[in-house]
Amino acid sequence: MYKRIYVLKFPKENIDQPIICKLVKEYDVEFNILKADINLQEEGVIVLELLGRKANVEEGVRYLKTGGVKVERVAAAIRRDDDKCFQCGACTGICPTGALSIERPEMAVRFDPEICSGCGLCVAVCPVRAMAVSLEEHLELMAAAV
Repeated sequence: MYKRIYVLKFPKENIDQPIICKLVKEYDVEFNILKADINLQEEGVIVLELLGRKANVEEGVRYLKTGGVKVERVAAAIRRDDDKCFQCGACTGICPTGALSIERPEMAVRFDPEICSGCGLCVAVCPVRAMAVSLEEHLELMAAAV
């Protein structure tokens, strides 16, 4: 299952529209609301985790953008502290997207944040806590921008 986190900014003209409902019904995308700040007559902000087939999520994001919603992907929700990481590879077996993998023949653990879904499974298994979730920091920056 493809999973991405997005910050959606709705213009005040779209606050009363069933945009998320249409996203679910027409694009077969599941969602999890991580944060929301919606008031009538003001711009609304929602942080959503979207789940589904990759093509469906991408089509759903295009639908949101064409509907006047500003969409920003929360990239780099997971970060690796290279100074702490001792290349044990524990994270590579649990990573659902392949963002963490063993690079051969060096046997180095490679982290590709571009394909990381931000699920956080690697954080739980890392014995030295080299992997960390930086979502809160990003959300705080987004909230300050509103």
